[in-house]
Amino acid sequence: MARLFAVVNQKGGVGKTTTSVNLAAGLAGQGRRVLLVDLDPQGNATMGSGIDKRKLARTIYHVLLGLGEASSVMARSESGSYDLLPANRELAGAEVELVELPNRESRLKSALAPLATEYDYILIDCPPSLSLLTLNALVAAQKVLIPMQCEYYALEGLSDLVGTVKRVRSNLNPQLEIAGLLRTMYDARNTLSQQVSAQLEEHFGEKVYRTLVPRNVRLAEAPSYGTPAVVWDRASRGAQAYLALVQEILARDIETENRAVSA
Repeated sequence: MARLFAVVNQKGGVGKTTTSVNLAAGLAGQGRRVLLVDLDPQGNATMGSGIDKRKLARTIYHVLLGLGEASSVMARSESGSYDLLPANRELAGAEVELVELPNRESRLKSALAPLATEYDYILIDCPPSLSLLTLNALVAAQKVLIPMQCEYYALEGLSDLVGTVKRVRSNLNPQLEIAGLLRTMYDARNTLSQQVSAQLEEHFGEKVYRTLVPRNVRLAEAPSYGTPAVVWDRASRGAQAYLALVQEILARDIETENRAVSA
């Protein structure tokens, strides 16, 4: 059965899509079967995976509105070696149209259910808002991965997001939990970054991934080539950080499996 991760932060520009794309490619590079769901109307994960969003006839929008099966919409990221449920600007209309539909919070969960045995990991790249699209991701997912910059405003936003996760767990998805917090665009020379990083470790403990993703120009350049940075420039500092994150996630999952067997 697939492990479902929602990559979430209501703040924009924190590295959600970069994390989603590189994590998908990194897991695929380790022989895992991976599906990436682009749930952001900007379609950046789609473009970063080497798929032209402007040429798509059908997207995740059609799946959410019941106009097509996920399997019929799927595309293949040849550069990243994973499957993709793509998105484009049409998805912005889903926010309004979903309101009138039955089970509006769980339509993504229903759409992904038939695919659960076909993948080892399903990653959902969420929009930069706590919207109905993000709510669909949280209802569908088992775990939440939160990329965040180590700055003051990020801490305020984190509090809101944690509160949202708790409410979804209480009312809609009892199995939902925070997998981890990923510190992105990290600059060790910045005193504020160090302070915020220390506060995160103090308050969240093991929920904070050991991996630190640095500011790295290669991570920013890779999407213009339609290729994940872990493939395009594997030796770069940013790519190496995401490859380390892959190993950390795999190690945690193995540890969880071992605990379940022992119990």
